[in-house]
Amino acid sequence: MNDAGRWVHPYGTAVEGDFQVSITDALGGWRHTRLRVAALEPGGTVELATGDDEIIVVPLEGGCDVTVVDHAGERHEVRLAGRESVFASPTDIAYVPPGASLTVRAVRGDGVRGIGVRGDGAPARVALCGARAAKRPAPLPFRYLAAANVPVELRGAGRASREVRNFGVPGVLDADSIIACEVITPAGNWSSYPPHKHDEERDGVETELEEIYYFEVRADDGAPPGADPVGYQRVYGTAERPIDVLAEVRSGDVVLVPHGWHGPAMAPPGYDLYYLNVMAGPGPIRAWLICDDPAHRWVRDSWSGQDADPRLPMGGAR
Repeated sequence: MNDAGRWVHPYGTAVEGDFQVSITDALGGWRHTRLRVAALEPGGTVELATGDDEIIVVPLEGGCDVTVVDHAGERHEVRLAGRESVFASPTDIAYVPPGASLTVRAVRGDGVRGIGVRGDGAPARVALCGARAAKRPAPLPFRYLAAANVPVELRGAGRASREVRNFGVPGVLDADSIIACEVITPAGNWSSYPPHKHDEERDGVETELEEIYYFEVRADDGAPPGADPVGYQRVYGTAERPIDVLAEVRSGDVVLVPHGWHGPAMAPPGYDLYYLNVMAGPGPIRAWLICDDPAHRWVRDSWSGQDADPRLPMGGAR
């Protein structure tokens, strides 16, 4: 059995309107999380009515102006300075509540770090991470989170070292259901490791969360012309709930994890790997509680005797 045809969506195969990537509950078997990615020309816009969903606006490349009219009719405007690429640094983000209208406009103005571009003259790529908001009795307010306030965590050790940017996790961003973060894995390293799962509600032990992995990859500085950056992702199930995915991924590809053990996400030598995670589930508590595959749990214990990869943090801690 190979389930890649159902749960792996190469770039350009899940398109909706102005979005080059669109993962919603329109996909069979998908319920709680959303991801839309738009590539915008200079000054280009994309619009979305949030409906029952909460949204986190995440600039992937460049900056954008965000305009929101919330459920109470209040208007909010913010410029997200963004970044040169997902590998360059954490980014500022905006939280948009359900029941709102959202407009995102591509802009790279004076506030964009590290890019010598002035004015509204460059394209941008933006991710709209979403989840069904069903836990709170009323929508939460619109919010802005500066890049300087995004915690950067070095997770793992040795060849399992990676950088985690926790912009949308409990304790950093108050939200109804959505949990989101970014992970940078240097070339030659493994992340989402040891393999773990979060597909059952077990009080204090595990939470039921479906998960989206959105990938980007880049070649090392020394790569020759024609290099083909690539990464790999593994998902496998239990005897009771089988799933079997081993995917080769490139920039813009998406792997969905409805249940089961997932990991490793592999960055082959020569190619750095980025992924954006979006999680949510039906449980009463917004929490990321995981269970390691018992066959590989010992790997986590081995980190105490290893140093973190000295290439991290790749984008710089804030």
